[in-house]
Amino acid sequence: MKILKKILLVLLVAFLLIQFYRPEKNSAEYRDVVSFETETKPTPEIKTILENNCYDCHSNRTEYPWYAEIAPVSFVIADHVEEGNEHFNVSKWDSYSLKKKDHKLEELIEEVEEGEMPENGYALVHGKMTQEEKEALLNWAKKARENYAVGDDIQ
Repeated sequence: MKILKKILLVLLVAFLLIQFYRPEKNSAEYRDVVSFETETKPTPEIKTILENNCYDCHSNRTEYPWYAEIAPVSFVIADHVEEGNEHFNVSKWDSYSLKKKDHKLEELIEEVEEGEMPENGYALVHGKMTQEEKEALLNWAKKARENYAVGDDIQ
């Protein structure tokens, strides 16, 4: 029993100490999605879907929930946001070539169709997209891809 108490004490101390180390946050001045929305022309309904399901991990500004301040959750969230931005960042839309924009929208379609996006953990906390929302998002993305059908090489 003594060894169990020592292990629990060490774990408690480690948990408390890790609270003092914070991962870097994705917190630009504002969420710059104007270029993306101007080009892809989402309806107000689609904008709401994007805001509720995509922009936290796929833009330069994340709205962090209260529990993002508690390690180790803070590290998991930081990792998801960083990975999301590596794959697709609407705040960098202007820097993408036409072909890359087409490819990013194609990936969005594939990820939503396969149920990979939004991630299960995000959907668990923030709520899942309804089937109607998924269909609306997919229809919008497919229509938006038409603008990029002929483009240059992926950069």
